[in-house]
Amino acid sequence: IRIYDSALSAENVTSLYNEIECPAVAVTNAFNTVIYTGTGTSGGDIQNITGVGFSPGLTWVKNRSFALNHYLYDSIRGTGAAKALHSNTTDSEASGSTYSANGGVSSFSSDGFGAYRGSDNTYQGTNMNGQNYVAWNWKAGGTAVSNTDGTITSQVSANTDAGFSITKYTGNGISGATFGHALGKQVEISIVKNVGSSGYWYVYSNLLPTNNNLYLNTSDNKQADGVMLGGNSTTVSISASSAVNTNNGSYIAYNFTSIPGYSKVGSYTGTGASGNSIYTGFQTSYVMTKNIDDGASFDRWYIQDSVRGGGKILYADESLAEGNYTSVQFDSNGFTLNTTDTGINESGKNYIFLAIA
Repeated sequence: IRIYDSALSAENVTSLYNEIECPAVAVTNAFNTVIYTGTGTSGGDIQNITGVGFSPGLTWVKNRSFALNHYLYDSIRGTGAAKALHSNTTDSEASGSTYSANGGVSSFSSDGFGAYRGSDNTYQGTNMNGQNYVAWNWKAGGTAVSNTDGTITSQVSANTDAGFSITKYTGNGISGATFGHALGKQVEISIVKNVGSSGYWYVYSNLLPTNNNLYLNTSDNKQADGVMLGGNSTTVSISASSAVNTNNGSYIAYNFTSIPGYSKVGSYTGTGASGNSIYTGFQTSYVMTKNIDDGASFDRWYIQDSVRGGGKILYADESLAEGNYTSVQFDSNGFTLNTTDTGINESGKNYIFLAIA
């Protein structure tokens, strides 16, 4: 930013225009989508999934072949049957033997994770023989450290270069309490789950009206429920709702902010016509979108990525198998909606999105 105390001449403007702008710092090995085919033929069989390029802070797995739950694991809570979370349900962390037959993520490695098959064929979450899976992986900041930015002291693993962090905290039951996210800039999305009790996944975004929230596990539109109260460059503010801050409750939060040239939390308005181009400023490989105005069953959390292809769709709030769906075209500077589907491109409706290079 430059401030002048007199008018600029045409020559001054031309000179400024021709200056070389410093490029954004390149972010590498911070997000990766991998697809694989399950190999497990009996309970407990583990397949080591490699090619991620880093040790994941957050791994989100979905069976593409069948209608089954999403499986989310992070490096702070750990791995194993008792640590599974499902973005499409209100379930708490799976509890020991109750879910030991379901399969899941057994461990994180320097280049991926271990996926194991459970003994119950009803739950074919991460490694059933012959079934197809996708795993979206985010790199966090390694071992979590104590964070005292908020009124609640928390444990945070933050990758500030990539605009992603994980916060684990214990609720105090006080409305207006805050927890730190350690991103170093305005938090644009924070997704919170009570891991010790059944409850909604609450989504805060600075792109929503004040005191409005979305729910990751439903197709509902934005709700003025005042559960997640706001966020800034250091903290997220929460109410005393049991969903985000019951006294002594256990919570996990996944936090995102835009990084030029790598990721963008943004919004767009649907056109109702194919060819609606959304600018991100980088070659987009992953995008998750949500209609914030309507809450019909088809206004889901759409997830698409370039590894599976823009014609393959999954929904964060649904257990549905992968569908064939011509929707997102991944461009060198964003993505284009080649559809009139009201769930992702309804005329006049507002959407928010998370896009990653």
